[in-house]
Amino acid sequence: MNREEALELMKAKVKNKNLQKHMLATEAVMQELARHFGEDEDTWGLTGLLHDIDYDETLDDPSNHGLIGAKILEGRGVEPEIIQAIKAHPGHVERLSRMDKALYAVDPLTGLIVACALIHPDKRLKSIDTEFVLNRFKEKRFASGADREIIKECENFGLSLQEFIEISLRAMKEISEILGL
Repeated sequence: MNREEALELMKAKVKNKNLQKHMLATEAVMQELARHFGEDEDTWGLTGLLHDIDYDETLDDPSNHGLIGAKILEGRGVEPEIIQAIKAHPGHVERLSRMDKALYAVDPLTGLIVACALIHPDKRLKSIDTEFVLNRFKEKRFASGADREIIKECENFGLSLQEFIEISLRAMKEISEILGL
């Protein structure tokens, strides 16, 4: 599956515009991480773009999130390692590869970064930096849905928390217009 097909499928399956933006942010961060680690940017990007493809279908049954996504993607030319990562991010299968582990940690970090931008007076990504995000990270009540323990899993794929935030923020700033931030 190429990116255009994946984007079309994502827009057909996911109706919530904010969730679509989250998936685009996750794609951008995964691509930036792939560049950092010398991995395949297309594969990592598609993983981020498609990771919540089943969100609408599993809203009432989150225990199947990732499993339904895998079923949607099987037989559509999606690489097995992408399907593996999508099943692994909610914990249905063990996170084995660096890509599996990255997706798991990127998912909540994109939400934290968006929340940081939204509390800034101009509500723009360009106005926040790594230090700002790190300070909000320490505030447990701020963006409490962004699980800090999951974000700290970045250490399991070779990045410090500061490096992880720097890379992720840079990637999201590159698509800030698409994200409306």
